[in-house]
Amino acid sequence: MQGLDPRGQLMTHQQLESRSAWGRFWDRGGWWKALVLAAVYWGLYELAGLAIGALFGHLVDENVYANAQSVLITLAAPIVVAGLLLLLFAWSLGWLKELFGRQPIRGSWWMWAIVIVLVIFNILRFVSVDYAAWDAGAVVAVLVAGLCIGFTEELATRGFAVDLLRRGGYGERSVMLLSSLIFGLLHSGNILSGQPPLVVALTVGYAFAFGVIMYVTLRVTGNLIWPILLHASTDPSLILLSGGIDTAADSSLHPGPLVGIANLENGAVVVMAVIAIIFVRGRIDRTDVYGLREPERALA
Repeated sequence: MQGLDPRGQLMTHQQLESRSAWGRFWDRGGWWKALVLAAVYWGLYELAGLAIGALFGHLVDENVYANAQSVLITLAAPIVVAGLLLLLFAWSLGWLKELFGRQPIRGSWWMWAIVIVLVIFNILRFVSVDYAAWDAGAVVAVLVAGLCIGFTEELATRGFAVDLLRRGGYGERSVMLLSSLIFGLLHSGNILSGQPPLVVALTVGYAFAFGVIMYVTLRVTGNLIWPILLHASTDPSLILLSGGIDTAADSSLHPGPLVGIANLENGAVVVMAVIAIIFVRGRIDRTDVYGLREPERALA
């Protein structure tokens, strides 16, 4: 029986058993461990936001997107802290190479169509942005914040959550659905900022569908870096086009003529997610990939 050691090399059963209790606990995976990790990640992210706000909140403009400084303090800094903590956690388990290495299962050719459609919508949004209404530094800061968000949220969900679910013995459809559900639930915290429950519910639903698309991207590209980059281009395109995210459009902005097509993206994401839910298949061999015994009863 074999798995991967911290250097990405195959381990024998004896080496697996010699890992620390901390490592063995997480090595076995499971849906509830993925959920606990996501909850702890969310809590630490919120605490980082509160601490950074207390220390540097006086430097933030009333309009968060007014300048680069406000964007970086409000959007980028808390997610950077959370991302660094996730990296530290991955290092403590020896999972860094595993998380950022080649995926143990690849996707079907049809999945590329979903990825390409999302890329096209992102491009349409970027070319529709009213850049004249934005501070140039704020635009750069939004792009940087988007990269930080894409990296951290994908590491948490398409990285850790997917890996823990696969280690728990789940088939790929369940891995997709459960990791996307976790991703959606992470956005339920928006209610703490005073958003109406209906808006939060719609955001969670969209985030779930978007999570399915990110899983498809992970499967078909075979590496976590690609959903990170696709996610990192999606949030900034939404922010720059509307003047915010998870908010109503800023009426002072004057987007380009393609905005009508670009705004169809939400519906397209839902449709593509439904297609993925219907057709995604697959299951990894836990013995070959992780050195873990297969569960006595196959999980869906």
